[in-house]
Amino acid sequence: MTFELACKVLKDYLEAKGYVIKSPRETLKQAFQNGLIEDGHAWIDALSKRNLTTHTYDEALADKFILEIKQIYAPLSLHKKLSE
Repeated sequence: MTFELACKVLKDYLEAKGYVIKSPRETLKQAFQNGLIEDGHAWIDALSKRNLTTHTYDEALADKFILEIKQIYAPLSLHKKLSE
């Protein structure tokens, strides 16, 4: 849910700046180009993993995703750039 909210906030922010955004992937790419997020590859990877988890019913795979969320995706920062 946090990832979804971050993407929606980025999309709204970019649209307020005049960009036309049609997808979450496009949102992340434009946010990276504008310096709103630093590790564009990690954000795109998080989007891909989010799409996978929507239809994952394998407990071992879910446990792997939980570990990745804690170690890789949770540290990604958005607040600092938007509050400047």
